Amino acid sequence: MPWFGTCTIGTKEARLYFLSRVASLDKRSSADERSPIKAEKDVVRRLALLARSRVPAGDRAGAAVAVAAGVLGLREVAGAKTVLAFASFGPEIPTDPLLARLLDEGRAVLLPYVEGDRLIAAAISSLDDLIPGYRGIREPALRERASTADVVIVPGVAFDERGGRLGYGGGFYDRFLETIDPSVPIVGICFDAQIVTSVPREGHDRDVTVVVTERRVLRPGG
Repeated sequence: MPWFGTCTIGTKEARLYFLSRVASLDKRSSADERSPIKAEKDVVRRLALLARSRVPAGDRAGAAVAVAAGVLGLREVAGAKTVLAFASFGPEIPTDPLLARLLDEGRAVLLPYVEGDRLIAAAISSLDDLIPGYRGIREPALRERASTADVVIVPGVAFDERGGRLGYGGGFYDRFLETIDPSVPIVGICFDAQIVTSVPREGHDRDVTVVVTERRVLRPGG
């Protein structure tokens, strides 16, 4: 089955898009060639973003509530005192319902902010503590670094059932996750439309422990 098998975009449309991308890549000069894996990531990324854009606006709030409930029901989160999450941006799955519930439960909540080409975590005590930051993404106003978390919740453009994660291509979360202890669970959240059959992987990519959508919880090998 192709990697786009579970994507909401039709197979014919995906194949045509893939062939057009391959053709465009073939036309590039040798100095501008990308690795096959990066080219495949680019195709998957574009298709997943298209699938996400097709989620009806009226379904987004309900999906956010369902994802929040799913995350809070995870064993990895149930006993976590400190949760490192993120503030959603644009058409991402909204995270405000999840953040609000974590804060209401008395959890310590950390969110990332951009410093150079790195993500740094800082604590918030309220959603009012957030200000527009890098590219308009909300970040903690107070930049007191926090170094530890019991669980990390991350965004993604696409995920697969094996725990593969595909980001936006800037490498911010790749570099950030390299600093997270391997024993700390990583939870990916997204709309179900962003689940694909297989995310292309490179050596530096770190899989997530579990993926939560508005419809299901996906555990590698589960």
